[in-house]
Amino acid sequence: MSDSVYTIGIDYGSNSVRCVVVDTRSGREVGSAVWNYPSGEAGVLTDPANPHVARQSPADFIAGIEGAVRPALAQAAGQPGFTAARVIGIGVDTTGSTPIPVDASLVPLGVKPEFRDNLNAQAWMWKDHSGMAEAEKITRLAARHRPHYLAKCGGTYSSEWFFSKLWHCLKVDRKVFAAAYSWIEFADFIPAVLAGIRRPEDVCCGVCATGHKAMYCEEWGGLPDAEFLARLSPAIAALRPRLCQKAYTADQVAGRLCPEYAVKLGLPAGIAIAVGAFDAHLGAVGAGVSAGRMVKILGTSTCDVLVAPNTTKLPDIPGVCGIVNGSVLPGYYAIEAGQSAVGDIFNWFVRCVCEGDSRLHGELTDQASALRPGESGLLALDWNNGNRTILVDARLSGLLVGCTLHTTRAEIYRALIEATAFGARRILDRIEEYGVKVSEVVNCGGIAEKNPLFMQIYADVLGRPMRISGSAQTCALGSALMAAVAAGPAAGGYASAEEAQAVICTFKDKVYRPSPDRQAVYEELYGLYRELHDSFGLRRKKFDHYGVMKSLLAISQRVKSQPAATP
Repeated sequence: MSDSVYTIGIDYGSNSVRCVVVDTRSGREVGSAVWNYPSGEAGVLTDPANPHVARQSPADFIAGIEGAVRPALAQAAGQPGFTAARVIGIGVDTTGSTPIPVDASLVPLGVKPEFRDNLNAQAWMWKDHSGMAEAEKITRLAARHRPHYLAKCGGTYSSEWFFSKLWHCLKVDRKVFAAAYSWIEFADFIPAVLAGIRRPEDVCCGVCATGHKAMYCEEWGGLPDAEFLARLSPAIAALRPRLCQKAYTADQVAGRLCPEYAVKLGLPAGIAIAVGAFDAHLGAVGAGVSAGRMVKILGTSTCDVLVAPNTTKLPDIPGVCGIVNGSVLPGYYAIEAGQSAVGDIFNWFVRCVCEGDSRLHGELTDQASALRPGESGLLALDWNNGNRTILVDARLSGLLVGCTLHTTRAEIYRALIEATAFGARRILDRIEEYGVKVSEVVNCGGIAEKNPLFMQIYADVLGRPMRISGSAQTCALGSALMAAVAAGPAAGGYASAEEAQAVICTFKDKVYRPSPDRQAVYEELYGLYRELHDSFGLRRKKFDHYGVMKSLLAISQRVKSQPAATP
């Protein structure tokens, strides 16, 4: 269309940068590209001496801007009617909490020669759990001195979050901590780079990162007060004036594209750059999140996102990753939950246990699809990377119960999928226990697109139809959508996120629906999962596990004795 205008969505994931160019009039994606991080193992820097360390190179983040945007624009240039001059905005989403230590000129310490080989000077990736002890102490201190801080983040502070990582850096590497003028969230850093911002004080921070991971809330004046932070360390309290002072929703303008990046990308200088947010949150926006509609972003980990109008009274929900006003959709409270490992569990099993390559996923999926619920006699706990929700405990680990000398790797593979589904069910149950109803679930990510077995198991375990977002790049799409809102109607964008969603968000025709027969078996298994979940995950809970293995065997024998269902 000749009157079309376009926005760009840049999605920084765990292993790569993805970019889409979107026609805001139709929602059509006219260009896309993926750029893989070159550093470490699939972009992740690790420490052989500490399995909880996961860092990333800020240099990769910066290089990824051109690496992903330029080829996406080149592809878009082949579409009728597209010109770069009609791009009106850029949106950015990233992983998080992924804080980056920076100097007074907003230069990441990790790109400086003196710190280039220092893991502590790099970006502290979302799945870095090295600050477990610090997170536990923050939880104890807040419970004693600032209980309202914890009430908004599920009752427990996580090692995946902002202040745990800063405090751990202070303890293990004072040289890096002292050199850091400030720490900037990844989601705030990239918009600042695009806008040519050179001072940490001028960075426009998003309420998504600060609210869910750094205990920011307008009710108590933003970030935790200096007196409380001094209980962690006076050095952290001294840092507070150089951290985020005011946080904004993702429909606001974080800055304007600076001349340097306008030339590098071939775009008009001065176009709007939306405030950054987390990938899962903008993925939910791109998947059409709304009141009553949960969005599950399925990937290496998962994130569950719901929203509720901020005109309603929303209770605090123990174990969730935060209830934050405006962090997903302006005008709504956002509820975030999730699992620390899902796709990562399957990849671990294929790569490390089965010593196979990516093709083995398909073989095991085909074999596991021939099994019926309960047939294997296996039950697993999905805590191979700790538990994010509802236990918020990085010290938990995976468990497999029911193995015999006849157990096959396909049976284990299916049990691992089922374990992640049971974990997802426990999250959904917790949220509904506090009065937030979930009428439908929309899924996005590579697993939702490519794995029918996974989706059907989830439908049967959750007892709800599972829909799939129409876009394969919902995070980038959500970023592009917010860019259209930040640009505003005068530039050809939208007045609100809901207005933009009505045009841009779509759903696939395929819907996975629960089967009553399979659902009944999974209800039995879920009861056993709950017993293991609570006994291993909750303090001062005692259970007699004498019947667990015997119940699994009984279910298996009963299922095997029944005739197979007709396809």
